[in-house]
Amino acid sequence: MRLFYSFGIFLFELAIRFIAKFNTKAKFWVEGRSDWKSILKKNIPDNKKVIWFHCASLGEFEQGRSVIEAYKKVNPDHFILLTFFSPSGYEVCKKYSGADFIGYLPSDKLNNSKAFLSMVKPYKAYFVKYEFWFNYLNQLKNHSIDTYLISGIFREKQHFFKWYGSWFKKQLSAFTHFYLQNQQSGELLKSIGYNNYSVCGDTRFDRVNELVRNTTPVKAIEDFSANNYTIIAGSTWPKDEELLAQLIKSNKNIKLVIAPHEIHDNHLKQLSKLFGQKAGFFTQGEFDRQVLIVDTIGILSSIYRYGKWAYIGGGFGGGIHNTLEAVSYGIPVIFGPNYQKFQEAKDLISLKAGASIHDEQSFLAIAEKWIKNEEVVKEMGLSAKKYVLSQLGATNLIVSETTDTKKASY
Repeated sequence: MRLFYSFGIFLFELAIRFIAKFNTKAKFWVEGRSDWKSILKKNIPDNKKVIWFHCASLGEFEQGRSVIEAYKKVNPDHFILLTFFSPSGYEVCKKYSGADFIGYLPSDKLNNSKAFLSMVKPYKAYFVKYEFWFNYLNQLKNHSIDTYLISGIFREKQHFFKWYGSWFKKQLSAFTHFYLQNQQSGELLKSIGYNNYSVCGDTRFDRVNELVRNTTPVKAIEDFSANNYTIIAGSTWPKDEELLAQLIKSNKNIKLVIAPHEIHDNHLKQLSKLFGQKAGFFTQGEFDRQVLIVDTIGILSSIYRYGKWAYIGGGFGGGIHNTLEAVSYGIPVIFGPNYQKFQEAKDLISLKAGASIHDEQSFLAIAEKWIKNEEVVKEMGLSAKKYVLSQLGATNLIVSETTDTKKASY
């Protein structure tokens, strides 16, 4: 199995190097890992304890961020190393001030993992949600380094729990402790012989709660939404935007703020064509329209406060984006059908603080119902806010249990 795994890593790296000739994201992936040994040598200190956090991409970073910052408060003299697998995470977070050094994780080849661990010499390692790289985990285990999975979530369909999964489940023995989002994940781990877990919830709740408490108003959008029934659409993709365009056609008295997941020129042109003269752009100051397209990054988490409810994009693709930023402001959310990997989405549906749609008809039916019943929407929003507040505390627990001092506070 190790040979098959290593061969798979080789083929993946070969493929991405070829794709990099035509694809910007793949190019970043390759270039970001070039000369990584020299980069580490220049940036990793010999005289400090190195605490290694690894995230697959941006979503996982948002889960790990509260732990990084709480850990640094407790141990300000420790050196925080943050690595990413995906350019989608690294390119957005490369200037993040909470880590002492940020870089790409070299591909999981045996020589890479040995060299990386030899140079970094991590005192502790934290993996966020998933990313089970065999060689890195094996080296951490061989060096008896405390290794933790935070905001972990397991599903029955994963290879660890299949008849052919015995080799894969051995990877998990590298973890000192698993901090999980739900009890189901704990039961799955128990079924393959792992009892070293705690169910403490998702650290993102601590992060978004702190974000809401410290966020600053966005005056332009406050004025845009004033005295208007406003809907906020966050991290949308083309399929999401087509649905929203249909809603606008039949509701001329509402306003829509849409923050697309991608803001490159081609996509902005598509949006302009889709909404026509009804839409204006945030950076152009075109606030006299029915639809405002947020063509900049960094403010989405601050603008959900101005909505009666929110539409969260991604549910017609690989999976929904962050619902918690919206519900932390006490507003309900609508999202597409691909939400099963997200515990909070399932919880919000069960609490009637969120709803999933599967096509244009189901979306318009729910949206029209919410528009006509403001009191019901307010009650849903209160349920959403109570849910967020009930889930706080995972960050404090993790940092308290995994640091040398028991002073964690977030």
